[in-house]
Amino acid sequence: MTALPVTRSIRRKGTFSASPEATITLDYEARMLRRKRLVTDDGFAIFVDLAETVSLDEGDCLALEDGRLVGVVAAPETVLAVTGDLPRLAWHIGNRHTPCQIGAGRLLIREDHVLETMLRRLGAGVERAVLPFSPEGGAYGHGRTMGHDHGPAQGHGHGHSHGHGHGHGPV
Repeated sequence: MTALPVTRSIRRKGTFSASPEATITLDYEARMLRRKRLVTDDGFAIFVDLAETVSLDEGDCLALEDGRLVGVVAAPETVLAVTGDLPRLAWHIGNRHTPCQIGAGRLLIREDHVLETMLRRLGAGVERAVLPFSPEGGAYGHGRTMGHDHGPAQGHGHGHSHGHGHGHGPV
């Protein structure tokens, strides 16, 4: 049995000049990974073995140990396109720690009937669409907003409930 090409590192969009030799199309959930076998868009298998879990963005590359790059493409998926008073709506979306892609004249969030109902009640226009979903990264570092903390301990690390503000408001 032949060993799969392995990647132990990534290259962030804009930090490399070489063109990817292949691409891999992944939805939002699949772009969060650490150790996994994947198949490129043209059918060859690779093995991702990173030191820690990372969130990949459209345009990032997986760097194979043999020097080849595999470009990451955001797959189209069902999202809600939100229009209206965007600063106000973004505040409500961000207050729920919901990943949000900010675009010209609209916000995109993952399909969620509870959030859809809330947004409509707030006067938003909401339409389903099938588009690549690449939400904003978190203010606490590159990638997703989940898992941030406010101290050295795991989680919130300050020994009390979350009944106070930490600036988690607007997206």
